[in-house]
Amino acid sequence: MMKKILMLALSSLMVLGLAACGNTNGADASSSASKKTDTAAQSPAKGNGKTLVVYYSAGGHTKNVANYIAKATNGDVMELKPVQDYTEADLDYNNRDSRVYREHDDASLRDIPLVKDKADNWEGYDTVFIGYPIWWGIAAWPVDTFVKHNDFSGKTVIPFATSASSGLGDSGRQLQQMAGTGSWLEGKRFPSNVSESTVQQWVQSLNR
Repeated sequence: MMKKILMLALSSLMVLGLAACGNTNGADASSSASKKTDTAAQSPAKGNGKTLVVYYSAGGHTKNVANYIAKATNGDVMELKPVQDYTEADLDYNNRDSRVYREHDDASLRDIPLVKDKADNWEGYDTVFIGYPIWWGIAAWPVDTFVKHNDFSGKTVIPFATSASSGLGDSGRQLQQMAGTGSWLEGKRFPSNVSESTVQQWVQSLNR
């Protein structure tokens, strides 16, 4: 009889021991899961930096590219509009008496007042795309006013241009010198009829 009692007692102790081990393992697993959750919660999220796409467009081609970029970056768009807008006659590059030709010949005429030359919430943007058509190998000068009137400190600035034949040339570097602030990338020139997919591929390449 005593043997049976001892056997039962030993069996009970073994069951209790196993249960205790099981509870300890469960607590460790719970603690480990809790630590993982805490670590995930404390890890910094990817930057939610905002993007602004600023552009001047004479014939609509630069506007198209700007909208493609804004779509690809989920960015905001700001169109630069001269107070005295350019008419079709003003943009006649073959007429030496046209407005744009006279401005080309006389740099003092290139100070073009804009309807708006500062973006709302400017400090909230960390990336700024600046778009323009190429005029005589340089950036269309209505863009100059915006560049001169803003501080690009702490921002990445990416120029882009449209042209039927001319390349980007020194237009981006000239704007960079004009600004005097910001971290400027080389930029890209697109043909007038560029596709949205081509622009998207370029935007994606900037993140590699």
